[in-house]
Amino acid sequence: MNNTPCRIGVLVSGGGTNLQSLIDQIHFGDCDANIECVISNIPDVYAITRAQEANIPHYVIPHKQYPTRAQFEAALVETLRQHQVNTVLLAGFMRVLETTFIDSFSGRILNIHPSLLPKYPGLHTHQRALTNGDSSHGCSVHFATAELDGGPVILQASVPILEDDTEESLA
Repeated sequence: MNNTPCRIGVLVSGGGTNLQSLIDQIHFGDCDANIECVISNIPDVYAITRAQEANIPHYVIPHKQYPTRAQFEAALVETLRQHQVNTVLLAGFMRVLETTFIDSFSGRILNIHPSLLPKYPGLHTHQRALTNGDSSHGCSVHFATAELDGGPVILQASVPILEDDTEESLA
């Protein structure tokens, strides 16, 4: 049995609430893992501040600075490999990843998605649940594959949709 903690690289594009939850779980000993690096594709997001405050190596690799998606993803892979990451967590990372990236960490990429997959892959999941009159909504953690939000689900959590819920309150 391997007692080595999981070496996680976290990809983010926003505020980093999922990142903060992971930081807290590791800090309180509820998760045998280390966050080796945090990478954002968007400058000046609060997730980078969270990483900085937790003394986690952090990088901004703006996708717009690369002429092709492949070059951007190669920069991500290189940074993750420099930190000897063995698991990648997509925590609010708002870029679709191509097969080359997925293959680089095959079976070791987890995505946190804000719906009860297979329902509502992609964007605007909360509004779609409200518009469709769903009685419940939630989030899924799944293995990332080349199919957008199509990988095998690992776990899900559900919440009821209340009569006065808005997209923001449901989120």
